[in-house]
Amino acid sequence: MQTTLSDSLRSTPLGQEADSILRACVHCGFCAATCPTYGLLGDELDSPRGRIYLIKQMLEGATAGQNTQLHLDRCLACRACETTCPSGVRYGRLLDIGRAAIEQRVRRPLPEQIKRHLLRVVIPYERRFTVVLRVAQTLRAFLPPTWRRSIPPPQLPTSWPRSSHERKMLALAGCVQTPIAPNIDAATARVLDCLGISLVRASGGGCCGALSYHLGAQEDGLEFARRNIDAWWPHVESGAEAIAINASGCGVMVKEYGHLLREDPSYAERADRISAMAMDISEVLAKENRAALAPAGIGTARIAFHSPCSLQHGQKLAGLVESILESAGFELTPVPDGHLCCGSAGSYSLLQPELSRQLLLQRVLALESGQPTAIGTANIGCLAHLQSRTSVPVRHWIELLDPGASVVSLRDEGAQVELTEPTTL
Repeated sequence: MQTTLSDSLRSTPLGQEADSILRACVHCGFCAATCPTYGLLGDELDSPRGRIYLIKQMLEGATAGQNTQLHLDRCLACRACETTCPSGVRYGRLLDIGRAAIEQRVRRPLPEQIKRHLLRVVIPYERRFTVVLRVAQTLRAFLPPTWRRSIPPPQLPTSWPRSSHERKMLALAGCVQTPIAPNIDAATARVLDCLGISLVRASGGGCCGALSYHLGAQEDGLEFARRNIDAWWPHVESGAEAIAINASGCGVMVKEYGHLLREDPSYAERADRISAMAMDISEVLAKENRAALAPAGIGTARIAFHSPCSLQHGQKLAGLVESILESAGFELTPVPDGHLCCGSAGSYSLLQPELSRQLLLQRVLALESGQPTAIGTANIGCLAHLQSRTSVPVRHWIELLDPGASVVSLRDEGAQVELTEPTTL
């Protein structure tokens, strides 16, 4: 694709990056075949190719208005197009550049400004989010059914292992995962403990920064990244061998710290090291001897695995979790169109509820089609989103391998899975 970006923009690192990405696109349109929003809306401007044209025009100086903003807002940033693209166009990165540019050029209506501001000042902060969530859970029984389904019931946290091993990996503190599903981190710690690895929580860390960054508040997102780097760095210097991340959306962001902070002289080197150390928990387990991880009674388990976009398209780890579950004795049910997004997509379900709902219903039908006893996934947003529309229990897949769960009871007739209270290892 030929470009005519202004000399002033093309002379900047951001402009050079955008120009390189745009020039890689050859207009083939393969991306449209796997784009969820194009599949729903049938509008070329709601396909990756159409959005690339909109971003190109804006960066070349054309007037951009609310119509351009709408089409960029409708994008899930699922990056399925990147998996399909034969030219290797880094569409996700171009979308971030485009969204930041449109935020500077087009003023949103006041209600939208308020909504986005509230998302950015509540969701990434665990304590604030916890307060809002607990209030919603308290009022859950009195809310309309549609709202009630979207509020996850409270969970009691289980204990982390007390043992300390020579091998250590770092955990991401995160933001919404602990309030919604505290057992995911505990199960991860117990699984790693069984493998002779201690999972360490570093004080001072928090949200990965993805939500703010992808909402156009990029400096806020980078500040979250800096805080995590500062929190992890003493442990890195003390010999921690990896950052084991069990939320695939966060994993994509942390793996990009090095690139996003490459122009920051105070953080560039450390950010690059952190990104190199970041591993999805599936990558960790794939390298270890997992013989001791299969829980008792697992042979009859039928699991439908929803592979989050951030896992299969963002981190390019398609099929890895599935192979780990199968090696542990689980039967995986077929999931049609497994490359498609569930509609959660960070804050997308809150900002684009109608499109998100349509995608969610499609995914639930596909996941339930094989009559699984449970649904597994790898990202907290997908987990909560899917659970709001299915009666089949939804679990993070690491919970299914938790050696602290002494029994996994699977009942085909009820399509339910029950995990007994994990024991402290």
